Amino acid sequence: MLKTRHREKRLIETCLEISQRFVIDNTNPTVTDRERYIILLKNQGWKIIGYYFKSSITDSIERNQKRQPSQQVPIKGIRGTYSRLIVPKYEEGFDQLYYVEAQPGRKFIVSQWIDEV
Repeated sequence: MLKTRHREKRLIETCLEISQRFVIDNTNPTVTDRERYIILLKNQGWKIIGYYFKSSITDSIERNQKRQPSQQVPIKGIRGTYSRLIVPKYEEGFDQLYYVEAQPGRKFIVSQWIDEV
């Protein structure tokens, strides 16, 4: 929706100014990627809730191929992101963490976090 980090930053700043809850729907595969959000929000007293979506290279490529061609991510990009993936941990600053598994028919199973899923 926002397409650039600058637009995302402006939207987050606005949400913080008006105390509006929001969701960051982004692929944040590394601790560093998540850290910039967590530090900013923790410093302002926000509760941090994370959802980790179980994924595999095969599933990700299959889902990607079902997208419209203009919305598809290059397979090289999927593989690169997956190779950098670090599973989140409470120690990063999350107040709550959930584990999400996709099911057929666009359904999901959401479970309480268990370390080392």
